[in-house]
Amino acid sequence: MSYDGPTDLYIDGEWTSEQEAEQIDSVDPATEDVYASVAAADETDVDVAVQAAQDAVTPGSEWRTMAPSERASILHDFTDALESWRDEITLAEARDNGKTQFEAKLEHGMVVDTFRYYAGWADKVEGSQIPVEGNRLDYTLREPVGVTGHIVPWNYPFQLAGRSIAPALACGNSLVIKPSSQTPLSALYYAKAAEKAGLPDGVINVLPGRGSVAGNALAEHEGVDHLTFTGSTEIGTNIGATAGEQVTNVTLELGGKGPQVVFPDADLEAAAQGVRYGIFMNCGQMCWAGSRLVVHEDIHDDLVDMVVDHAESIPLGDGITDSAQMGPMVSDSQRKEVLEYIETGKNEGATVATGGGVPNDKDEGYFVEPTVFTDVTNDMTIAREEIFGPVLSVIEVSDEAEALEVANDSPYGLMACVWTDSLSRAHEFARDLEYGMVNVNETPNTFPQTPFGGVKESGTGREQGKYAIEEYTRVKNVNVNLQ
Repeated sequence: MSYDGPTDLYIDGEWTSEQEAEQIDSVDPATEDVYASVAAADETDVDVAVQAAQDAVTPGSEWRTMAPSERASILHDFTDALESWRDEITLAEARDNGKTQFEAKLEHGMVVDTFRYYAGWADKVEGSQIPVEGNRLDYTLREPVGVTGHIVPWNYPFQLAGRSIAPALACGNSLVIKPSSQTPLSALYYAKAAEKAGLPDGVINVLPGRGSVAGNALAEHEGVDHLTFTGSTEIGTNIGATAGEQVTNVTLELGGKGPQVVFPDADLEAAAQGVRYGIFMNCGQMCWAGSRLVVHEDIHDDLVDMVVDHAESIPLGDGITDSAQMGPMVSDSQRKEVLEYIETGKNEGATVATGGGVPNDKDEGYFVEPTVFTDVTNDMTIAREEIFGPVLSVIEVSDEAEALEVANDSPYGLMACVWTDSLSRAHEFARDLEYGMVNVNETPNTFPQTPFGGVKESGTGREQGKYAIEEYTRVKNVNVNLQ
């Protein structure tokens, strides 16, 4: 199946690519075949794109002076275009990333909901009046920050790009978007939508490219006013340090090692299904994955049996030509890394309850079996480090205090899940968990209206909801002496 979508760079309202420019191949993780090739941006392309973005938000420019209600209307037209291309985008996302069509359609739907939500925010960004001494009028203005850079990961390429693009546009900023070199295709549809909706030239620029080239150039560019990065903690800290040299504000959404804490009074079947989704959705390639199952000893064996049954019932495949519910890893290197973690778990004394390798019936594709480890202690490598694959570590605890201690004993603090029928325990446990997000009696979940972000090594700042409006605006104070 050939790809007929966009493949060039999009800069200042034009599709452009030099003939001698480097090309990046998109490899279908289910077949290991090249599915598409796109142009790769270099430092010069980044510089030109940032300049175009700066021009688009200079005082007096069309985008800067546009009425907020008109900007909202354009965002709705932008969303209409994305919605009309659902089949093309979800197919590209599935082929590019390896996720099933079902998962890709969920991702597309979240993007549409997010843009609709932020279109409603465009004419509601406001300042406030502050009472001060004397005959003075003091007030604040909340203004767009200017040029925003967006470095997008490969695990949810379309959704995680849209999560930051939508509020940045709603606030009146211009954007330079750098999708992952492993999954460059879906972000180019944001450029197509910009054309279709009639955004002024330079407001959106999309530059596929390598992180070591285009990503670094964007992070260190003095013309970028705010940088958003989603990815590993290791790379995120380097990105943050680089941006800090330019005194550029950053939003960092980094790694996770989320606990799913299950108490004896929980609905075990619901919990087992939630655990399955929380670790095996998107082949476990999720920062918010519930990769540690912290379970009370009274229900340990029963719950493990249920989770193992769920894991063993998951059909693997591409989800396009078959009825698979879990696809392959994004790349051969990612699969090798996950398999190395599995071997480390075995060597450190954990027990493989199911999975633990490559499926026997998969001669091609970067597949890994849904894997469940038992006899895990919280000091093991597989319990401490983010594996980013379909690997669950089961940790048995004897009481609520130990459960809380294990859950919080992690360098990460992104999302946690609690399963219990006790209302007081749910609220108290949520209060005491050192995480940016907590779900009760639900697998990892989020909405456009709710803040997304973590604590500790899981990052800084917040995406989604009204909190993203604060990320993509700056406050100006105006004091007027009326005498």
